[in-house]
Amino acid sequence: MSDGQTPQHGGQHHPRPAQDNPYERASTGWTGAGPHPAPAAPPGHPGFPAQQPTQTPPRGRSGRGRAGLAAAVVATSLLVGGGAGIGGAAWWDATQDGSSGSSQESPVSTSQVSSQPDTPPADGSVESVAQKVLPSVVKIDVTTAEGAGSGSGIILTADGTILTNNHVVEGAEGGTVTVSFDDGTSAEAEVLGTDPLTDTAVIKAQGVSDLTPATIGKSANLGVGEGVVAVGSPFGLDATVTSGIVSALDRPVNVGSDDQGNSTTYPAIQTDAAINPGNSGGPLVDMTGAVVGINSSIRTAASQSPYGQAQGGSIGLGFAIPIDEVMPIVDQMAAGETPTHARLGIQVGDPRTGDSAGAVVSEVTPGSTADKAGLTAGSVITQVDDQRITGADSLVATIRSYRPGDSVTVTWTSGGDEQSADLVLDSDATQG
Repeated sequence: MSDGQTPQHGGQHHPRPAQDNPYERASTGWTGAGPHPAPAAPPGHPGFPAQQPTQTPPRGRSGRGRAGLAAAVVATSLLVGGGAGIGGAAWWDATQDGSSGSSQESPVSTSQVSSQPDTPPADGSVESVAQKVLPSVVKIDVTTAEGAGSGSGIILTADGTILTNNHVVEGAEGGTVTVSFDDGTSAEAEVLGTDPLTDTAVIKAQGVSDLTPATIGKSANLGVGEGVVAVGSPFGLDATVTSGIVSALDRPVNVGSDDQGNSTTYPAIQTDAAINPGNSGGPLVDMTGAVVGINSSIRTAASQSPYGQAQGGSIGLGFAIPIDEVMPIVDQMAAGETPTHARLGIQVGDPRTGDSAGAVVSEVTPGSTADKAGLTAGSVITQVDDQRITGADSLVATIRSYRPGDSVTVTWTSGGDEQSADLVLDSDATQG
């Protein structure tokens, strides 16, 4: 294939068949069943400055109540089928007044009970993080002639710029995108830009102001075992908070490919915080409340429901896109520009069973940076800078973490000999 036909980003990997891919994008589907230590004051991003912690309490949640939960439960039942049983229980609980139905009053106790005063949550607690982050998270509903789906989003600016996943809003052309805010209000939104290769998108809510932007943190400061909190709208249940730890970093996650065959693969933050369909596009935050990732996919162990539908959900293996690596692309989309990506100019595959780990080069684009460095078909890339390469997905995810023009050191074997070269990454903006 010509270089123009296959824009490469670290290497082309033939996507696994859908039924063999254990990863599922964490967003409800269009129809039927629903389908990776931060400083105390994290720095802002040039495009979206960090917001200082507010001293005012989060906005109220008036205007939702039972009607909002009823709508969410109905949507869940329609979209995920087997969830109807859970939805029914949730609806029953929401409509009860907490009374057993007896008219008899309980005996009055004469023992004295100490009244505990309300105290603000301790800094660094899940409660304090939730209070800070919830006003900056939205539920996103997309409706088209083909169906409907929902996901989550992160407020970037006070006038309605919102970050989410591409797979939350893809297919929205000709339909409607509605954003629901923490205070119970909602607004229609337009899509400013999408990037299938990093599974990110930027939308703009219309006619809004004085929103609470999220604080953008540094995913590079994360450590394995560090506490994190996920916020979003799993199965349409908006403003859901879950917590856990960073289980692993730089986990290559391949969730599919774009219409040109380039894989959507990223070096994910793995977490055991519960992430389910509908969490897509919501934030993963550190214990200061700063966004370190975008919740995007889950590892599935699907089972058959009594209705014959495969039901996937959280098994403690959730994945988020690191915020550091996508913010330059987010800036481009917010400005109405076409996102650009780093590339080596090669096609790669996994090694054969029994061979050493690495990404096997199957084709090199003439004139590319890989070609100039001396890489040839049959070369096996084993390392990029200090990152060990274990396979095709590992290479693609690693190169996705760089920007065009970055210098990297690539190590490979060819004919049994190990070679290394410093090269400057190409950009897909220059492809023919």
